Amino acid sequence: MKYFITTAIDYTNGAPHIGHAYEKILADVLARFQRLRGREVFFLTGVDQHGQKVQQAAEKQGVSPQAFTDQVSQHFLKLWEQLSVSYDAWAATTEEKHRRVVKNILSDLVARDWLYKASYSGHYSIRQEQFLTDKERGEDGSFGPEWGEVVFFEEENWYFRLSRCKEWLLQFLEKHPSFVVPEFRGNELQNAAAKVAGDLCISRPKSRLSWGIEFPFDANFVTYVWFDALINYISFAGYGSEDAAEKAHFEKYWPCDHHLIGKDIMAPAHGIYWPCMLHAIGFADDQMPQLLVHGFWNSRGEKMSKSLGNIVDPKLLTDRYGASALRYYMMRDIVMGRDADFNEERLINRYNTELSNGLGNLVQRTLSMVFRYRAGNLSSKSTDAANNCVAPVLASSSMNETLVEKASSCCAPSTPCSSSPSATLKTDFKNVTLSASFESHRQADLASIKEYCEQMETSQVHAALETIVNLLYRANAFVDTTAPWKLAKDSAAADQLDGVLITLLQSARVAASLLMPIIPVASEEILRQLALEPISLVGDIAIPAFPQNYVAGQPTPVFPRIVVEESQ
Repeated sequence: MKYFITTAIDYTNGAPHIGHAYEKILADVLARFQRLRGREVFFLTGVDQHGQKVQQAAEKQGVSPQAFTDQVSQHFLKLWEQLSVSYDAWAATTEEKHRRVVKNILSDLVARDWLYKASYSGHYSIRQEQFLTDKERGEDGSFGPEWGEVVFFEEENWYFRLSRCKEWLLQFLEKHPSFVVPEFRGNELQNAAAKVAGDLCISRPKSRLSWGIEFPFDANFVTYVWFDALINYISFAGYGSEDAAEKAHFEKYWPCDHHLIGKDIMAPAHGIYWPCMLHAIGFADDQMPQLLVHGFWNSRGEKMSKSLGNIVDPKLLTDRYGASALRYYMMRDIVMGRDADFNEERLINRYNTELSNGLGNLVQRTLSMVFRYRAGNLSSKSTDAANNCVAPVLASSSMNETLVEKASSCCAPSTPCSSSPSATLKTDFKNVTLSASFESHRQADLASIKEYCEQMETSQVHAALETIVNLLYRANAFVDTTAPWKLAKDSAAADQLDGVLITLLQSARVAASLLMPIIPVASEEILRQLALEPISLVGDIAIPAFPQNYVAGQPTPVFPRIVVEESQ
């Protein structure tokens, strides 16, 4: 089984911002999850280095465009390393392998009458690097500020017969509703496709733009940046290569399972231009990739922009709070496909409440009790004996005095129990069933694993994290309801105490395993301290038996609380 995910390649005309970070973290989380599922993953990302804005920015700095883009690319590479983004291939559109594929595609398309040369006069947006029509004008007849500087050009260019694809595209979208995820974004694309008119200008005269891939059959022109950049999704996967291994790689992984893109570049670039280009190149309908479209991180309801001065720097946040805090928050606080407001206070609160108080507290207190009551050693034989009895009377949770309802008393340690009384843990998320039985607790954890996998398979990462948070609430409340500090004082309850500790260790193991795609470094450290292997998500899901003659690792805080000093 294989999984191919790629992100929109970053435009090398500025430093990485929070939108770049979110997209790469999300792609990394999905790729890591698929690896845990046993699939062979190809995760492609990179940088788009051509275009007029890049050429102008390089000129302002007095350096060559290549030197400029290489410098900016390093900022992206360093940040992705800092954020543990585990990509398999890096696409830089100035690489020769990409240039060769672009030129071969252009030559093939012109030979099959998909390209033609014509004169055009009209307004051109420098910022968006595209020609504008009257439909882009406002009610007062002017072009809005979103287009930046607009100039009038009259020039000759090469055109791609986009209009020839319109009917095919409309039929394709109707027959393949899953081409775009989430569904409501697909509806937006259908509306945009219905408005397609005319053909696509795919060249720029060298007289005003020299920084681009030269047309193989007309040296006076370079390739339009969007036409060039989109081809990276196949060129860096091995399409058009003369190398047998690269050809086999492409055949193995294409079509791409997920093109992860922002909603702003779905139409027209990825939702209209790209499938039409693939169609013209010769790809069949069932070889089209799937577009996974995410929303924006806003600031107080407004889109982040340099002009508003509300850009969030992911490097500063990572330096301040760590990669785990940022990765967790960005996956936890946004619904796939929707917009969200970035809030640094919520980042701190999520970290302190769910990672530090939730997972960190569970691991720390459990391992501490293993050392305090069992000198760091446990045997799994205790679990079966303990499962013959439910736990002591459910007590009030220290997490929340109203969390746990009253439940039946426990049988005496030597008396088999015929029932498993339970109580409902009320959280801000949903009701979580607490059971006084170790086996019932294990079954609840197993159900959480399966629910998590279903949510992750549909890219609902925020929902999967909610499932983990509920598991942590349940496990931490289990500590209080079973009161191991009381069991430790009763020699007759030795098996039951072992069962409590083993149950808690297993719950911590499950939580750390499920969090591996989201916070990989912290999860690995937790599993190291637990001295337990991660659970397997391949095939039939099960919680592994607790190892015989277990020896715990020394507990060390993985999520120290973030303390914000109040200004005087």
